[in-house]
Amino acid sequence: MGSYLGRHAEYYDTFYAEKDYAGEAAFVHACLQEFGAGGVKRVLELACGTGGHSFRLAEYGYDILATDYSQDMLAVARRKLAGRELPLRFERLDMRDLPAPGEPYDAVVCLFDSIGYVQTNAAIGQVLDGIRRSLRPGGLLVMEFWHAPAMLKHYEPLRVKRFPIEGGELLRISETRLEPENSLAHVAYTIYDLKADGTYTCLKETQTNRYFLQGEMRLWLETHRLTPLRFYNGFADDERMSDQTWHILAVAQREAA
Repeated sequence: MGSYLGRHAEYYDTFYAEKDYAGEAAFVHACLQEFGAGGVKRVLELACGTGGHSFRLAEYGYDILATDYSQDMLAVARRKLAGRELPLRFERLDMRDLPAPGEPYDAVVCLFDSIGYVQTNAAIGQVLDGIRRSLRPGGLLVMEFWHAPAMLKHYEPLRVKRFPIEGGELLRISETRLEPENSLAHVAYTIYDLKADGTYTCLKETQTNRYFLQGEMRLWLETHRLTPLRFYNGFADDERMSDQTWHILAVAQREAA
């Protein structure tokens, strides 16, 4: 893995300023309440980024350990937390190194398709085993993943977006190349920080993320002793999937005994 490093982490909240973190967190909260037998209080979040979901989940009263492998993303999240009284703390953790400190947890949350960043079969199995060990018996996993049919049929090889910022704008060029034999999407980012005075800086970063079939993910979960309870079409009470479904939210449970 190697994503949102250095200045890219500083730009992250600008790039995703329109993402509906509040609505997504509300749906995750509803899932935790519906399926969390025995109640959910202590939550481990994997790949928390700059805390977009973390803050909103903490506002529901969950005691959250939010983790990410990127110190740069965590630095942004900690600055946002400064001065706020929330049951939330940020710590560095690569999800491949689970179980987490202080386990077991009532729930593990892994959103924004972050499970795909570990890419390989061995790493996915390692993460899911670590998640199961981090959960108490009956604990929940709520995990979002990239849906293969949408990616294979509708991905865009080239995207260009502009983001206004104070004193100029960001220009992000995204070039996507698929590796279907391994269910991987390689996205090369070129980002220009264009200043009003005509100067600019540029950074480049390539991210690789894996996409999954719904049935494949069901098998992954079952193989690692996490019982699938629901698969949702994004963050909505809709279990119908199509090739227009880009993101699937899976809810699974560790066996009770």
